Amino acid sequence: MEQKNITEYKKEYEIKNHPSIKGVQIIEGKNNFPISWLNQQGYCEYQIYLQYMKGIETAPTSEMTHGSEIHQQLEDIFKQDATPATFEDAVETSKENAILSRECFVVAPEYGIRGFIDEIWMKPDEIVIIDDKPGRTPYQSTMNQVRAYCLAFKSMTGDSRKIKAALRERGTSNLFWIEIFTPEVEKEIKFTIERMQGLLEGSKPFIPTKNPNKCRSCRYKRYCEHFKNE
Repeated sequence: MEQKNITEYKKEYEIKNHPSIKGVQIIEGKNNFPISWLNQQGYCEYQIYLQYMKGIETAPTSEMTHGSEIHQQLEDIFKQDATPATFEDAVETSKENAILSRECFVVAPEYGIRGFIDEIWMKPDEIVIIDDKPGRTPYQSTMNQVRAYCLAFKSMTGDSRKIKAALRERGTSNLFWIEIFTPEVEKEIKFTIERMQGLLEGSKPFIPTKNPNKCRSCRYKRYCEHFKNE
């Protein structure tokens, strides 16, 4: 596949930072949050409240630091052979010739989501959107994250090609989970995104996890009123 480094977009939006929620932007009059938050939401919604609404900062874990290092290494290798392209030109070219890109930015103002796809394969007959994760377990939260990337890509392009969501073991070529982005899957992820919007608007409460193992390993536990040290 031809490697394209997508750095430009023909369509531009007026962007404002949310006045009180860190990380949220206002695009076309709607709260717009990073798609990666869906992974955090699936782990514990209350983490989002503590980190972005209360503004509590903690040091990154060793796992997070290691993951960032691997991610950067892959990005540097990719850029050595990739040629620059606009998003729109890459999508159009891929209808005839297969294209691979990394760190592909997608934004869907109508749903209030945005984020960077780890890797995307745009082929004449299908689009494969890949998110790299540690381990080989497809959690609901990680599946939701890559599904939201699919939704944003579809929203941006209106592409009629089959779209697949995939999770890959970080640092390997192992795609340990893959699914077709069907209308049923699309409906489910829209529902999850609507809940996130409700959390940000204050119409829904942040629900903490009930899993004590998650609580014990949480880097926000010392700030969390729901944490019980048993």
